Amino acid sequence: MIGVLVFPDFQLLDAAGPISVFEIAARYARMTPSIGVLAAKAGPIRSSSGAEMLAREFKHARGITTLIVAGGFGVERAACCEATRGLVQRLARRGVRIASVCSGAYVLAEAGLLDGRRATTHWQRTRHFLSIYPKVKLEPDRIFVRDGNIWTSAGITAGIDLALAMVAEDCGDEVALQTARQLVLYHRRSGGQSQFSSLLELKASNGRFGALLTWAREHLDARLTVEDLAERAGMSSRHFTRAFIAETGSTPSKAIERLRIEVARERVQYSSEAIERVAQSTGFRDSERMRRAFIRAFGQPPQSLRRAARAGEGAVQMSEATGAVVSDAAHPPAESPVTSFNSFGQAPISRG
Repeated sequence: MIGVLVFPDFQLLDAAGPISVFEIAARYARMTPSIGVLAAKAGPIRSSSGAEMLAREFKHARGITTLIVAGGFGVERAACCEATRGLVQRLARRGVRIASVCSGAYVLAEAGLLDGRRATTHWQRTRHFLSIYPKVKLEPDRIFVRDGNIWTSAGITAGIDLALAMVAEDCGDEVALQTARQLVLYHRRSGGQSQFSSLLELKASNGRFGALLTWAREHLDARLTVEDLAERAGMSSRHFTRAFIAETGSTPSKAIERLRIEVARERVQYSSEAIERVAQSTGFRDSERMRRAFIRAFGQPPQSLRRAARAGEGAVQMSEATGAVVSDAAHPPAESPVTSFNSFGQAPISRG
């Protein structure tokens, strides 16, 4: 059974997004969905939008095999709730797979589940989260992070990406792909949070390191070591690194790699420049090093991104020429007898 934990002023999509993923995936796995909404107090729970979800008390959590904790404006109160922390801790001790969406990571952190673990949360909360949970190995640019049985995801819609990854683990990529198609989503989303995050804000003239990042983006073919950046900023390497992390939530080396990936991706997708030339001009030095960076960031190599971009352009041109609507979504099969599906309280499918 999937349990979704909500609280007053939760973000509606944090809960509804994963619920929809698991619902559709269950039908493709030919079973009846088993999903329950939980809260410290039973009854209608008002989201920050004003819409409500009907929740059951925590005593109904006994059959849960996966718990998804929503985020939202009310997360600080939820994280301080003894009953809520207690439930998360008990389920973790029982070996339940536990995940958070967006700022739901605060609940997991307050319960002690993230100490010493890799995790992520919404990019706007990076600085605050780092300041109060220094034991957490926060990875601000990730869409979602899995560390053992604990999963965390970035802002709001990233909960859908996380749920699709869980479906892929439990049922295989084909069911996850079918589910993504039905939802009209990418199976695996390209890019991390850096495309939305404070790194972009820092490029503005009023950002502390804005001028430095602008200069770095214009000189990506240079070495751009931490020492080089610190010297240009007029700071010692140690002081520069601490200040940069505090300001951006990222190390200088990670930020430079993200800038290189950002520029390289634009050239790969929207130019006919040779892949090897893109790698050299953006500071990766060789195409193999850039390929590994792309796989870390986007889950696929540069050639795949280029092919997808060109295929997309072709589909748009065909649609404009014919007036047709292009759709790859398939209707899920009707409900049928239950088969194995770990997320819904069943035994996992054999990988044999």
